[in-house]
Amino acid sequence: MPSGKALKIAIVGGGLAGLAAGFELAEAGHEVELFERSRLLGGRATSFEIDGIEVDNGQHVFLGCCTEFQRFVERAGMGKNLYLQRRFEARVIARDGTVSVLRAAPLPAPWHLLGSFLRFSHLGMRSKVEIARALAAASRDGIADGTSFAQWLRREGQGEEAVRVFWRPFFVPALNVCLEEMDAREALFTLRTAFLSGAEAARFGYATVPLAQISEAAAQRLARVHRATSVASLELDGSTQRLRALTTTSGERHEYDAFVLALTPPQLQRLLGNPARYALPPLDAFTPHPIIDVHLRYFKNDLQDFDFAALIDSPVQWIFRKGVSYLCCSMSAADEYLRRTTDELIRLAWEEIRAALPPLRDALLEHSAVTRNVEATFSAPATLQRPGPQTSFANVAIAGAWTATGWPDTMESAVRSGLAAARYLIKEP
Repeated sequence: MPSGKALKIAIVGGGLAGLAAGFELAEAGHEVELFERSRLLGGRATSFEIDGIEVDNGQHVFLGCCTEFQRFVERAGMGKNLYLQRRFEARVIARDGTVSVLRAAPLPAPWHLLGSFLRFSHLGMRSKVEIARALAAASRDGIADGTSFAQWLRREGQGEEAVRVFWRPFFVPALNVCLEEMDAREALFTLRTAFLSGAEAARFGYATVPLAQISEAAAQRLARVHRATSVASLELDGSTQRLRALTTTSGERHEYDAFVLALTPPQLQRLLGNPARYALPPLDAFTPHPIIDVHLRYFKNDLQDFDFAALIDSPVQWIFRKGVSYLCCSMSAADEYLRRTTDELIRLAWEEIRAALPPLRDALLEHSAVTRNVEATFSAPATLQRPGPQTSFANVAIAGAWTATGWPDTMESAVRSGLAAARYLIKEP
């Protein structure tokens, strides 16, 4: 792209990836317009009203190691609306309501978790030894393409209790895919980055305001935002082999110097028609994975000293306290529950949390809602290499949490992909 020239750039897709790209380009002095097919910004990390209550379309959590996501929120002026633990602490609850806690000590990784791990009552000593051996192997292991995390766990001698109590509750929600389909390389990256790299890295964090508010703040930096506006086609300049314009479904044509296509694989496939023309892999090879969240408000004094917890042997993997007498029940890799009715999901979640939290066993349900994020994350087959931001056209970049950022499909990956797309267009290192 021309050096030093202010460019007119279109961002197609108003999720975190598109907003991060737009934010970066706008701060570099370029004129940025964003096109979003929904009236809401944030993409797969947004919020909306259900029966007068604004809820997120899934309980989105970040970790201390998610530095670019935190920086993005801070640059948008919303840093005060992020909660991040001062030190890692995770409550784990069994079906009978017994609680055990993993808590970081002021020691270097991985020794920071040793004391609480030895006291972790849900695991027997044999399972603790198995997990310790696997953690040691994870710090040095090379993984062959196509190896699932379940295969790696079996290879490292992880028994049923270790998988059921430790690996599944933490890693299925983290990567939103079952262990048998989980890419071992992505799982081990998460393990090394979050738990083995430093005592600060695994701290849990989440937004204390509805997620759409963060996206709205970021969008304020852009020249124009076209909401509820779908892009129907892209126009190629045959003489320069560059994209020249886009046309919306309403027939409006807009010319730009450059484009960032920040869409999910199915959306990008529909827009491009032939991804190979853009030097992209087959986009229909990416598999979507759903997350279901059940929001429950109840009549009862609020839980004391409770923020969130993992559940063992439950379809509800995590419970988050969202407000006074308000809990969000998160179900990751929830394919088998997608066909359940709203009432069935509410009954299931309510029964699970009352079993796990004795103070709520005599509580009465006041209000409930269910959100289904059918395409919450995307996985790629082991034989397919995720694309980076570059395409066969110098003035077109792609972005999305599903692209090759070095991270699994997460909010951190979304932001990193947007930054990479912006820097590709303006050729920054």
